[in-house]
Amino acid sequence: MGLLTLAILLLLVINIATFVMMQRITDHTEASERSQQMQLAAREFMLLMVDAETGQRGFLLTGRGDFLAIHDAAQAQLPAAGERLSELAFTAQETERVDALRALKRQRLEVMEETILLARQGRIGEAVQILRRGEGKALMDEMREQVSAIDRFEEARVEASNRAARNATWAAIGVNVISALLIIALAVISMMLIRRYVGEVQSARDSLDELNRGLETTVADRTADLTRANEEIQRFAYIVSHDLRAPLVNVMGYTSELEQAGKALSAHMERIRSEDPDPIEQDAVQAVTEDVPEAIGFIRASTAKMDRLINAILKLSREGRRALVPEPLDMTAMAQQIADSVRHQTEEADAEIIVQDLPEVESDRLSMEQIFGNLIDNAVKYLEAGRPGRIEVRGRDVLGGWVEYEIVDNGRGISDRDHERIFELFRRSGRQDRTGEGLGLAFVRNSARRLGGTIDIESELGKGSTFRLKFPKRLIAGAGETV
Repeated sequence: MGLLTLAILLLLVINIATFVMMQRITDHTEASERSQQMQLAAREFMLLMVDAETGQRGFLLTGRGDFLAIHDAAQAQLPAAGERLSELAFTAQETERVDALRALKRQRLEVMEETILLARQGRIGEAVQILRRGEGKALMDEMREQVSAIDRFEEARVEASNRAARNATWAAIGVNVISALLIIALAVISMMLIRRYVGEVQSARDSLDELNRGLETTVADRTADLTRANEEIQRFAYIVSHDLRAPLVNVMGYTSELEQAGKALSAHMERIRSEDPDPIEQDAVQAVTEDVPEAIGFIRASTAKMDRLINAILKLSREGRRALVPEPLDMTAMAQQIADSVRHQTEEADAEIIVQDLPEVESDRLSMEQIFGNLIDNAVKYLEAGRPGRIEVRGRDVLGGWVEYEIVDNGRGISDRDHERIFELFRRSGRQDRTGEGLGLAFVRNSARRLGGTIDIESELGKGSTFRLKFPKRLIAGAGETV
């Protein structure tokens, strides 16, 4: 029994250590992703400034309104881009850079507005003179330097996070290797004990052959020794063949056995208490009825969560290594097929799925099916009880060789503070009355990025949600392998 206790304690330590390592890997991965988002946001901010400047110069040179429209469109997007940068800024250095960048943006836009106003008044010469002073160029150069500084800082953080994640991965591997060696050592010790007991049994049998048949007492003693030795052999054989074969499965199995034993003991104690409550101490009653079930529940929850976490990470890892195969896709037919597959659910919920004509795209079929399948399934799962459900799948071509799809529902909706949180690994929002591990939307975002696309959400609690997907019209083979 001492060896069995040691094995269970060892398995618990392994479970906890592996869980801690997996959590560290997740934290480092999230930090790396945030830094990459910061880099992308800074570059997008700078591209909008360049678009605004291009529209300004084009308008000054030609007087054409379409150039001014480019300037106005970029200027309209800049506040949101600046807010995005501020939201992503985490350290004091990042915040300082972002504030400086936004201040430079305001100065540059003021110069642009001054020249555009002069041009509208017909004072082109004065507007050109402002351009020749070079104040706008100096401001743009300073903004580029700030963006470059942000990029270098985030690149260093990405490298540090990746290095820390690798170290945590190797540490997890080391823990598992050490645990495997310890389990093997326990198995070897068990085999040695079995061999020792087998030797003792054989020695006892040899001694019995030499004993006088008339010494009944001696024979009875030896027989008792043999019985005890055989019981020990059976116990150790059970440990080797069952308890140490599959650590995680064994912990779950022992948890179930302990739970049943606790229930039997609790029932037995209740019968004794009903007959004579005085001899039973209150501490013993509490231990049997509260402490033991609580400990068993903790073990069961920990092993189940560890199993789900490992399976989820493996799923993401396998999907990340799969080669993408672009092919022309009839998105209308694909979305309708997915909608038909959940028709029994929508009928039960008094809901309908409307699939409009969707633009075709050349992309990876499996990834697209998984993305739309997850989003439509979520929309059906989180419809608001008590009102007819409506889910609409629509799409359109957009400029620059892109397509945009939307999955719109009138379900529960998602609060503003959870709009980004729902895309994080193992995170969920709202009432937790539906099954799930918080993996679906994280998987969708990862798949969309591998296809070179993006996913955004617009939602209001109690009114519904709109998930907006944007993909390149044509996926280049191998483009998503580094995502």
